[in-house]
Amino acid sequence: MYHVYILYSQSHHKTYVGFTSDLEERLKLHNCYSKKGWSIRYRPWIVVYTEIYKDKKSAMEREKYLKSGVGRDLIHKEILPSFFH
Repeated sequence: MYHVYILYSQSHHKTYVGFTSDLEERLKLHNCYSKKGWSIRYRPWIVVYTEIYKDKKSAMEREKYLKSGVGRDLIHKEILPSFFH
């Protein structure tokens, strides 16, 4: 099973989209263990949305879509507002 996830940094108003086979461990990496990379600048991260896929290819395709312009619009117009209300 693979998770496509959206993280949100409340202190910086940033989102991060990714996929993983171990969501709990991946969140720890984003928030604690990683020493380099884009996401460490905007800690702490909270999970605001997840989807589950049976195969890696489907998860990768969905991640790619959510990182596109149309996907980013979806995140900011539908997913984030529904999380905070």
